[in-house]
Amino acid sequence: MKKPLTFPILLLLLLLPLSIHADCDCSNDSGDRDRSKALHLKIAAIASILIAGVIGVSLPILGKSFSALRPDRVFFFLVKAFAAGVILATGFIHVLPDAFENLTSPCLDPHPWGDFPFAGFGAMVAAIGTLMVDSVATGYYNRSPFNKARTVVMSEEGDVEEAELKSGGHVHVHTHASHGHAHGSAEEGSGGGGVAELIRHRVISQVLELGIVVHSVIIGISLGASESPSTIRPLVAALSFHQFFEGMGLGGCIAQAKFKTKTIATMSLFFSLTTPVGIAIGIGIASSYNENSPTALIVEGILNSASAGILVYMALVDLLAADFMSPRMQCNGKLQLGANISLLLGAGLMSLLAKWA
Repeated sequence: MKKPLTFPILLLLLLLPLSIHADCDCSNDSGDRDRSKALHLKIAAIASILIAGVIGVSLPILGKSFSALRPDRVFFFLVKAFAAGVILATGFIHVLPDAFENLTSPCLDPHPWGDFPFAGFGAMVAAIGTLMVDSVATGYYNRSPFNKARTVVMSEEGDVEEAELKSGGHVHVHTHASHGHAHGSAEEGSGGGGVAELIRHRVISQVLELGIVVHSVIIGISLGASESPSTIRPLVAALSFHQFFEGMGLGGCIAQAKFKTKTIATMSLFFSLTTPVGIAIGIGIASSYNENSPTALIVEGILNSASAGILVYMALVDLLAADFMSPRMQCNGKLQLGANISLLLGAGLMSLLAKWA
């Protein structure tokens, strides 16, 4: 009666090593390789993602020309909440799972990579590091008025410019609307709050761009190195959508930071070019790049986990909490409802893209 069980058990024992070997295939995945077709798709991806990024990051910055996109408008709050949802879903749904997949790959030595959740640890460390950088940078700039006083010039359009003063601890405010002047301490009244808020927006925009750039380079290289049209095709539309709304979120922060024109142009150009340049690098190394090599897996995994931590922190703390807890939002039920719906739509649509990308 026991003999009939012998053959299935032996067969299972013979097939088990083969199944394990199949799971641990660390050669470069060829898939449906077609270099010529893949190259055409990559060129289309560069153009599409570049255009989407430029338009997305430029719209909030051009708020002077489009009154609906000014930072003080309701529509701007809704768009920013939608973009924050996109960034949040990017961190949780797209980047962090990739980090876990990279750092738990069977192609890596199980000791130490299989003994500890390095992806989650990297995201946590990056989030804490972002908090520290955020806090230290904001504190440093907030303390600087004690060493160098600033002039805050506010125009009818709401522009703010800073200039150094030789007098200590006072702010000179000129309002064109009333053609009047007001003098006071940097810590007193709206002037001090305006400077502190301006500094905060500048720190937020710079740290957010850092997090976006890190994962954009990885995405670009991965797409550029792939030679499978079936893999690249859905990524073109998905990354264009992602780049557009991520650009709107970053553009909104840059607009609120009121940088000089040169700085705005530099930050916008840097964001727009990062993914296309990553794709170009991927095209250049496609013949020698093996995404399943231990070095590639570790580097991508660590950078992805760090990027996920930065994006999740920035989306929750600096973008969403700052707006959702503001007096304007708390005192306006319709705006609060609209912002919540926009947030859910942004996060939901970006999460849905994970089905194809």
